[in-house]
Amino acid sequence: MKLDEMIIENCLKAEEYLAPYACRSTEAIRFYKDSVSNRKEFNIRPDFSRDADRILHSTAYTRYIDKTQVFSLFNNDLITHRGLHVQFVAKIARAIGRALSLNEDLIEAIALGHDLGHVPFGHTGERSLNKVCVENDLGYFLHNVQSVRILHEIENGGKGLNISVQVLDGILCHNGEMISRKYEPNYDKTPEEFLEEYERCSIEKDFARKIRPMTLEGSVVRISDVIAYIGRDIEDAIVVKLITRDDIPNEITEILGNNNSNIINNLVQDLIVNSYGKPYLEFSKEVFSALRKLLDFNYKYIYSNPKKEDKEEKFDELFYGVFKALKKEYGNKNTDLYKSYLCEMNKHYTNDNSSDKIIVDFIAGMTDKFFINQYKKLYLPKTFDLTI
Repeated sequence: MKLDEMIIENCLKAEEYLAPYACRSTEAIRFYKDSVSNRKEFNIRPDFSRDADRILHSTAYTRYIDKTQVFSLFNNDLITHRGLHVQFVAKIARAIGRALSLNEDLIEAIALGHDLGHVPFGHTGERSLNKVCVENDLGYFLHNVQSVRILHEIENGGKGLNISVQVLDGILCHNGEMISRKYEPNYDKTPEEFLEEYERCSIEKDFARKIRPMTLEGSVVRISDVIAYIGRDIEDAIVVKLITRDDIPNEITEILGNNNSNIINNLVQDLIVNSYGKPYLEFSKEVFSALRKLLDFNYKYIYSNPKKEDKEEKFDELFYGVFKALKKEYGNKNTDLYKSYLCEMNKHYTNDNSSDKIIVDFIAGMTDKFFINQYKKLYLPKTFDLTI
Protein backbone atom coordinates (compact mmCIF):
# COMPACT_ATOMS: atom_id res chain seq x y z
CA MET A 1 0.00 0.00 0.00
CA LYS A 2 1.28 3.46 -0.92
CA LEU A 3 1.99 6.00 1.81
CA ASP A 4 -0.81 8.38 0.75
CA GLU A 5 -3.30 5.49 0.75
CA MET A 6 -2.18 4.47 4.25
CA ILE A 7 -2.67 8.02 5.55
CA ILE A 8 -6.17 8.24 4.04
CA GLU A 9 -7.09 4.83 5.48
CA ASN A 10 -5.89 5.85 8.95
CA CYS A 11 -7.95 9.03 8.80
CA LEU A 12 -11.08 7.10 7.89
CA LYS A 13 -10.47 4.41 10.53
CA ALA A 14 -11.36 6.85 13.28
CA GLU A 15 -15.03 6.41 12.45
CA GLU A 16 -14.83 2.71 13.31
CA TYR A 17 -14.87 3.71 16.98
CA LEU A 18 -17.99 5.85 16.83
CA ALA A 19 -21.09 4.91 18.82
CA PRO A 20 -23.69 2.65 17.14
CA TYR A 21 -26.11 5.56 16.77
CA ALA A 22 -23.54 7.97 15.30
CA CYS A 23 -23.78 8.99 11.65
CA ARG A 24 -20.76 7.89 9.60
CA SER A 25 -19.37 10.05 6.82
CA THR A 26 -19.89 7.14 4.43
CA GLU A 27 -23.63 7.63 5.04
CA ALA A 28 -23.56 11.22 3.75
CA ILE A 29 -26.31 11.94 1.20
CA ARG A 30 -26.11 14.72 -1.37
CA PHE A 31 -28.73 15.95 -3.81
CA TYR A 32 -26.36 15.75 -6.74
CA LYS A 33 -23.10 14.00 -7.48
CA ASP A 34 -20.14 15.57 -5.75
CA SER A 35 -17.02 15.74 -7.91
CA VAL A 36 -14.70 15.91 -4.90
CA SER A 37 -15.84 12.49 -3.66
CA ASN A 38 -14.63 10.86 -6.87
CA ARG A 39 -11.23 12.49 -7.10
CA LYS A 40 -8.27 10.14 -6.97
CA GLU A 41 -5.80 12.65 -5.62
CA PHE A 42 -4.72 12.82 -1.97
CA ASN A 43 -7.79 13.71 0.08
CA ILE A 44 -7.96 13.08 3.83
CA ARG A 45 -11.26 14.87 4.45
CA PRO A 46 -14.39 12.77 5.02
CA ASP A 47 -17.67 14.07 3.61
CA PHE A 48 -18.84 16.03 6.64
CA SER A 49 -15.43 17.59 7.08
CA ARG A 50 -15.68 18.93 3.52
CA ASP A 51 -19.12 20.32 4.38
CA ALA A 52 -17.65 22.18 7.34
CA ASP A 53 -14.91 23.63 5.12
CA ARG A 54 -17.40 24.76 2.49
CA ILE A 55 -19.48 26.52 5.11
CA LEU A 56 -16.43 28.10 6.72
CA HIS A 57 -15.30 29.55 3.38
CA SER A 58 -18.75 30.70 2.26
CA THR A 59 -19.67 34.33 1.74
CA ALA A 60 -22.45 34.06 4.32
CA TYR A 61 -20.03 32.86 7.00
CA THR A 62 -17.89 35.97 6.48
CA ARG A 63 -20.90 38.13 7.34
CA TYR A 64 -21.18 36.62 10.84
CA ILE A 65 -18.55 39.12 11.93
CA ASP A 66 -21.01 42.04 12.06
CA LYS A 67 -24.35 40.51 13.02
CA THR A 68 -26.05 41.05 16.36
CA GLN A 69 -26.58 38.17 18.75
CA VAL A 70 -29.09 39.68 21.24
CA PHE A 71 -28.20 43.28 22.07
CA SER A 72 -28.86 45.46 19.04
CA LEU A 73 -27.53 49.03 19.01
CA PHE A 74 -25.71 48.68 22.34
CA ASN A 75 -22.36 50.42 21.94
CA ASN A 76 -20.17 47.92 23.78
CA ASP A 77 -17.35 45.84 22.30
CA LEU A 78 -17.55 43.22 25.06
CA ILE A 79 -20.96 41.78 24.21
CA THR A 80 -21.44 38.71 22.05
CA HIS A 81 -22.01 38.92 18.31
CA ARG A 82 -23.29 36.18 16.04
CA GLY A 83 -19.88 34.93 14.91
CA LEU A 84 -18.72 34.37 18.48
CA HIS A 85 -21.95 32.60 19.41
CA VAL A 86 -21.49 30.18 16.51
CA GLN A 87 -18.02 29.30 17.78
CA PHE A 88 -19.42 28.71 21.28
CA VAL A 89 -22.06 26.37 19.88
CA ALA A 90 -19.47 24.44 17.84
CA LYS A 91 -17.12 24.09 20.81
CA ILE A 92 -19.81 22.90 23.22
CA ALA A 93 -21.38 20.56 20.69
CA ARG A 94 -18.04 18.94 19.79
CA ALA A 95 -17.29 18.37 23.48
CA ILE A 96 -20.63 16.61 23.95
CA GLY A 97 -20.17 14.66 20.74
CA ARG A 98 -16.69 13.53 21.74
CA ALA A 99 -17.92 12.24 25.10
CA LEU A 100 -20.77 10.35 23.41
CA SER A 101 -18.55 9.03 20.56
CA LEU A 102 -20.50 10.84 17.85
CA ASN A 103 -19.31 12.28 14.53
CA GLU A 104 -17.55 15.55 15.37
CA ASP A 105 -17.18 16.55 11.71
CA LEU A 106 -20.95 16.40 11.24
CA ILE A 107 -21.48 18.29 14.48
CA GLU A 108 -19.03 21.00 13.47
CA ALA A 109 -20.60 21.48 10.03
CA ILE A 110 -24.11 21.85 11.48
CA ALA A 111 -22.90 24.20 14.22
CA LEU A 112 -20.95 26.47 11.86
CA GLY A 113 -23.88 26.82 9.49
CA HIS A 114 -26.83 26.92 11.86
CA ASP A 115 -27.18 30.72 12.03
CA LEU A 116 -26.11 31.74 8.51
CA GLY A 117 -29.67 32.87 7.79
CA HIS A 118 -29.84 35.35 10.66
CA VAL A 119 -30.74 38.83 9.46
CA PRO A 120 -29.28 42.14 10.67
CA PHE A 121 -30.01 42.79 14.36
CA GLY A 122 -30.71 39.21 15.40
CA HIS A 123 -34.17 37.98 16.36
CA THR A 124 -35.51 41.54 16.44
CA GLY A 125 -34.62 41.99 12.78
CA GLU A 126 -35.97 38.51 12.03
CA ARG A 127 -39.37 39.43 13.45
CA SER A 128 -39.45 42.61 11.38
CA LEU A 129 -38.45 40.86 8.16
CA ASN A 130 -41.02 38.15 8.85
CA LYS A 131 -43.74 40.84 8.95
CA VAL A 132 -42.53 42.13 5.59
CA CYS A 133 -42.67 38.61 4.12
CA VAL A 134 -46.12 37.80 5.47
CA GLU A 135 -47.62 41.08 4.24
CA ASN A 136 -46.15 40.51 0.78
CA ASP A 137 -47.34 36.88 0.47
CA LEU A 138 -43.84 35.45 0.71
CA GLY A 139 -44.62 33.03 3.53
CA TYR A 140 -42.99 33.04 6.93
CA PHE A 141 -39.37 34.11 7.35
CA LEU A 142 -37.37 31.89 9.69
CA HIS A 143 -33.61 32.17 10.05
CA ASN A 144 -33.11 28.39 10.20
CA VAL A 145 -34.95 28.01 6.88
CA GLN A 146 -32.91 30.86 5.40
CA SER A 147 -29.70 29.17 6.58
CA VAL A 148 -30.61 26.11 4.51
CA ARG A 149 -31.68 28.29 1.59
CA ILE A 150 -28.31 30.06 1.61
CA LEU A 151 -26.33 26.82 1.47
CA HIS A 152 -28.67 24.97 -0.86
CA GLU A 153 -29.87 27.68 -3.25
CA ILE A 154 -27.99 30.99 -2.90
CA GLU A 155 -24.26 30.47 -2.36
CA ASN A 156 -21.97 29.89 -5.33
CA GLY A 157 -23.89 32.26 -7.57
CA GLY A 158 -27.22 30.55 -7.00
CA LYS A 159 -25.94 26.99 -7.47
CA GLY A 160 -25.58 26.16 -3.77
CA LEU A 161 -22.66 24.34 -2.16
CA ASN A 162 -23.99 20.76 -2.42
CA ILE A 163 -23.98 20.34 1.35
CA SER A 164 -25.04 16.90 2.61
CA VAL A 165 -28.64 16.31 3.63
CA GLN A 166 -27.62 15.43 7.19
CA VAL A 167 -25.96 18.83 7.65
CA LEU A 168 -28.82 20.77 6.04
CA ASP A 169 -31.32 18.85 8.16
CA GLY A 170 -29.44 19.59 11.39
CA ILE A 171 -29.40 23.27 10.48
CA LEU A 172 -33.12 23.31 9.67
CA CYS A 173 -34.01 21.60 12.97
CA HIS A 174 -31.74 23.57 15.29
CA ASN A 175 -34.54 25.70 16.81
CA GLY A 176 -32.79 27.01 19.94
CA GLU A 177 -35.86 28.82 21.22
CA MET A 178 -37.46 25.48 22.12
CA ILE A 179 -36.17 23.20 24.84
CA SER A 180 -37.08 19.63 25.77
CA ARG A 181 -35.92 17.29 28.45
CA LYS A 182 -35.46 14.56 25.83
CA TYR A 183 -34.17 14.93 22.26
CA GLU A 184 -34.90 11.90 20.12
CA PRO A 185 -33.88 12.01 16.43
CA ASN A 186 -36.12 11.02 13.55
CA TYR A 187 -33.70 8.38 12.28
CA ASP A 188 -36.02 7.24 9.46
CA LYS A 189 -36.33 10.65 7.79
CA THR A 190 -35.58 10.54 4.06
CA PRO A 191 -34.10 13.30 1.85
CA GLU A 192 -37.55 13.74 0.31
CA GLU A 193 -39.10 14.22 3.75
CA PHE A 194 -36.40 16.74 4.61
CA LEU A 195 -37.28 18.77 1.50
CA GLU A 196 -40.96 18.62 2.43
CA GLU A 197 -40.20 19.93 5.93
CA TYR A 198 -38.02 22.65 4.42
CA GLU A 199 -40.93 23.84 2.27
CA ARG A 200 -43.60 23.53 4.96
CA CYS A 201 -41.65 25.61 7.49
CA SER A 202 -42.21 28.68 5.31
CA ILE A 203 -45.89 28.13 4.58
CA GLU A 204 -47.29 26.61 7.80
CA LYS A 205 -47.12 28.71 10.95
CA ASP A 206 -45.19 27.03 13.78
CA PHE A 207 -44.47 23.94 11.68
CA ALA A 208 -40.76 24.40 12.45
CA ARG A 209 -41.54 23.59 16.08
CA LYS A 210 -42.63 20.07 15.14
CA ILE A 211 -39.57 18.84 13.24
CA ARG A 212 -36.73 16.72 14.65
CA PRO A 213 -33.22 16.14 13.27
CA MET A 214 -32.49 12.91 11.43
CA THR A 215 -29.23 12.40 13.35
CA LEU A 216 -28.13 12.37 16.97
CA GLU A 217 -25.45 14.86 15.96
CA GLY A 218 -28.17 17.27 14.85
CA SER A 219 -29.82 16.88 18.24
CA VAL A 220 -26.51 17.69 19.95
CA VAL A 221 -26.21 20.98 18.05
CA ARG A 222 -29.84 21.83 18.81
CA ILE A 223 -29.35 21.66 22.58
CA SER A 224 -25.82 23.10 22.39
CA ASP A 225 -27.33 26.25 20.85
CA VAL A 226 -29.34 26.72 24.06
CA ILE A 227 -26.40 25.90 26.33
CA ALA A 228 -24.22 28.37 24.43
CA TYR A 229 -26.54 31.35 24.66
CA ILE A 230 -28.44 31.01 27.93
CA GLY A 231 -25.55 31.79 30.29
CA ARG A 232 -23.69 34.04 27.88
CA ASP A 233 -26.77 36.27 27.46
CA ILE A 234 -26.81 36.72 31.23
CA GLU A 235 -23.17 37.84 31.20
CA ASP A 236 -23.91 40.30 28.37
CA ALA A 237 -27.01 41.60 30.17
CA ILE A 238 -24.89 42.27 33.26
CA VAL A 239 -22.31 44.12 31.14
CA VAL A 240 -24.96 46.46 29.67
CA LYS A 241 -26.60 46.80 33.11
CA LEU A 242 -29.96 45.24 32.30
CA ILE A 243 -29.67 42.90 35.31
CA THR A 244 -27.32 42.07 38.17
CA ARG A 245 -26.04 38.63 39.06
CA ASP A 246 -28.04 38.73 42.29
CA ASP A 247 -31.26 38.93 40.24
CA ILE A 248 -30.96 35.26 39.24
CA PRO A 249 -33.21 33.21 41.58
CA ASN A 250 -31.48 30.97 44.12
CA GLU A 251 -33.53 27.94 43.02
CA ILE A 252 -31.69 28.18 39.69
CA THR A 253 -28.19 29.09 40.87
CA GLU A 254 -28.15 26.27 43.45
CA ILE A 255 -28.39 23.75 40.59
CA LEU A 256 -26.80 25.45 37.57
CA GLY A 257 -24.60 28.15 39.13
CA ASN A 258 -24.72 31.91 38.66
CA ASN A 259 -22.20 32.46 35.85
CA ASN A 260 -21.77 31.30 32.27
CA SER A 261 -18.91 28.90 33.01
CA ASN A 262 -20.78 27.00 35.71
CA ILE A 263 -24.03 26.96 33.74
CA ILE A 264 -22.30 25.42 30.70
CA ASN A 265 -20.38 22.90 32.79
CA ASN A 266 -23.41 21.71 34.76
CA LEU A 267 -25.68 21.44 31.71
CA VAL A 268 -23.08 19.61 29.61
CA GLN A 269 -22.14 17.16 32.36
CA ASP A 270 -25.76 16.33 33.16
CA LEU A 271 -26.60 15.80 29.49
CA ILE A 272 -23.63 13.51 28.90
CA VAL A 273 -24.24 11.38 32.01
CA ASN A 274 -27.93 10.91 31.20
CA SER A 275 -27.39 10.28 27.47
CA TYR A 276 -24.34 8.00 27.37
CA GLY A 277 -24.93 4.85 25.34
CA LYS A 278 -28.48 5.88 24.39
CA PRO A 279 -30.00 6.65 20.97
CA TYR A 280 -31.31 9.97 22.31
CA LEU A 281 -30.25 12.90 24.50
CA GLU A 282 -31.76 13.55 27.90
CA PHE A 283 -31.40 15.82 30.92
CA SER A 284 -32.16 14.80 34.49
CA LYS A 285 -35.49 16.08 35.84
CA GLU A 286 -33.79 18.41 38.32
CA VAL A 287 -31.44 20.04 35.82
CA PHE A 288 -34.07 20.38 33.11
CA SER A 289 -36.42 22.07 35.58
CA ALA A 290 -33.68 24.57 36.44
CA LEU A 291 -32.94 25.12 32.73
CA ARG A 292 -36.61 25.83 32.03
CA LYS A 293 -36.74 28.34 34.89
CA LEU A 294 -33.54 30.01 33.69
CA LEU A 295 -34.92 30.39 30.18
CA ASP A 296 -38.11 31.94 31.62
CA PHE A 297 -35.94 34.32 33.64
CA ASN A 298 -34.01 35.36 30.54
CA TYR A 299 -37.17 36.03 28.56
CA LYS A 300 -38.70 38.14 31.32
CA TYR A 301 -35.70 40.18 32.40
CA ILE A 302 -33.44 40.21 29.31
CA TYR A 303 -35.19 39.51 25.99
CA SER A 304 -38.35 41.43 26.99
CA ASN A 305 -36.62 44.05 29.11
CA PRO A 306 -38.15 47.52 28.40
CA LYS A 307 -34.67 49.09 28.21
CA LYS A 308 -33.79 46.68 25.41
CA GLU A 309 -37.13 46.96 23.62
CA ASP A 310 -36.95 50.78 23.66
CA LYS A 311 -33.89 50.55 21.43
CA GLU A 312 -35.61 48.17 19.03
CA GLU A 313 -39.07 49.68 18.51
CA LYS A 314 -38.07 51.36 15.25
CA PHE A 315 -36.88 48.22 13.47
CA ASP A 316 -40.21 47.48 11.76
CA GLU A 317 -40.08 50.91 10.14
CA LEU A 318 -36.47 50.40 9.06
CA PHE A 319 -37.06 46.99 7.46
CA TYR A 320 -40.25 48.08 5.72
CA GLY A 321 -38.44 51.16 4.47
CA VAL A 322 -35.46 49.31 3.01
CA PHE A 323 -37.72 46.69 1.40
CA LYS A 324 -39.96 49.30 -0.24
CA ALA A 325 -37.04 51.37 -1.50
CA LEU A 326 -35.27 48.36 -3.01
CA LYS A 327 -38.52 47.22 -4.60
CA LYS A 328 -38.97 50.63 -6.20
CA GLU A 329 -35.44 50.56 -7.61
CA TYR A 330 -35.48 46.91 -8.70
CA GLY A 331 -33.96 46.52 -12.15
CA ASN A 332 -31.65 49.51 -11.75
CA LYS A 333 -28.11 48.23 -12.29
CA ASN A 334 -26.61 51.17 -10.40
CA THR A 335 -27.99 50.01 -7.05
CA ASP A 336 -26.18 47.95 -4.41
CA LEU A 337 -28.80 45.24 -4.89
CA TYR A 338 -27.44 44.66 -8.36
CA LYS A 339 -23.75 45.51 -7.88
CA SER A 340 -23.32 43.66 -4.58
CA TYR A 341 -25.64 40.74 -5.19
CA LEU A 342 -27.59 40.15 -8.39
CA CYS A 343 -24.68 40.60 -10.78
CA GLU A 344 -23.09 37.45 -9.29
CA MET A 345 -26.21 35.26 -9.45
CA ASN A 346 -27.02 32.83 -12.27
CA LYS A 347 -30.15 32.91 -14.43
CA HIS A 348 -31.78 30.01 -12.59
CA TYR A 349 -31.82 32.04 -9.38
CA THR A 350 -33.13 35.23 -11.00
CA ASN A 351 -35.71 33.38 -13.11
CA ASP A 352 -36.98 31.03 -10.38
CA ASN A 353 -37.47 33.71 -7.71
CA SER A 354 -39.74 36.75 -7.62
CA SER A 355 -38.18 40.18 -7.25
CA ASP A 356 -39.67 40.42 -3.75
CA LYS A 357 -38.05 37.13 -2.71
CA ILE A 358 -34.70 38.24 -4.12
CA ILE A 359 -34.92 41.50 -2.17
CA VAL A 360 -35.64 39.56 1.03
CA ASP A 361 -32.60 37.34 0.37
CA PHE A 362 -30.48 40.46 -0.10
CA ILE A 363 -31.72 42.08 3.12
CA ALA A 364 -31.35 38.86 5.11
CA GLY A 365 -27.72 38.61 4.05
CA MET A 366 -26.80 42.12 5.17
CA THR A 367 -24.62 42.82 8.18
CA ASP A 368 -25.86 45.31 10.77
CA LYS A 369 -23.60 48.06 9.44
CA PHE A 370 -24.45 47.42 5.78
CA PHE A 371 -28.18 47.55 6.60
CA ILE A 372 -27.87 50.92 8.37
CA ASN A 373 -25.80 52.28 5.49
CA GLN A 374 -28.43 51.07 3.01
CA TYR A 375 -31.16 52.88 4.91
CA LYS A 376 -29.12 56.08 4.99
CA LYS A 377 -28.29 55.79 1.29
CA LEU A 378 -31.90 55.15 0.31
CA TYR A 379 -33.59 57.75 2.51
CA LEU A 380 -31.23 60.43 3.76
CA PRO A 381 -30.49 63.35 1.43
CA LYS A 382 -27.09 63.26 -0.18
CA THR A 383 -24.65 66.07 0.59
CA PHE A 384 -23.88 68.58 -2.13
CA ASP A 385 -20.37 69.20 -3.34
CA LEU A 386 -20.07 72.99 -3.38
CA THR A 387 -16.40 73.15 -4.27
CA ILE A 388 -15.51 75.17 -7.36
